[in-house]
Amino acid sequence: MEGEVDVNLVQAQTFRDAWGNFATGVSLITTVERDGSVHGMTANGIASISLDPMLVMVCVSHSANSYPIIKVGGIYGINILSANQVEIAEYFAKPTEERAEDLDVRFTFTEAGVPLLKGALSMIACKVIEEHIAGDHSIFIGLVERIDTIEGDPLLFFRGDWAYLES
Repeated sequence: MEGEVDVNLVQAQTFRDAWGNFATGVSLITTVERDGSVHGMTANGIASISLDPMLVMVCVSHSANSYPIIKVGGIYGINILSANQVEIAEYFAKPTEERAEDLDVRFTFTEAGVPLLKGALSMIACKVIEEHIAGDHSIFIGLVERIDTIEGDPLLFFRGDWAYLES
């Protein structure tokens, strides 16, 4: 009927607004495409799970270009971004087909072939050991195979925008 509000749409926006109040760190999830090129996506749906064994997780939408690449390749890197890596976060937040400009981004590779972003505060290389489907996302549980860290201030995301925390 004319003038009615789509309750699902209102609830979805309320859901987004509610989670927007939760300040999170920002990460770049990296993996490798079949042709050997690095594929990345900006994400904040990450968490540590276990210390023994060291397990982490990343949540990936089934509609994301990264989803089939991680599912097939079985590896990913979690790169926790520093405050001076906003340009990288913005670039990899765009759909792959909209990344027109070249960006000077440098990666190192682990022995297992996981690309890790140089200059990230934390670089965590993972091998997928489980996938759990949850709604329109999959939760990829990764066994940590390598960790590197550096000092610096984190990049945060709060209420739909970048935020900063100085140490």
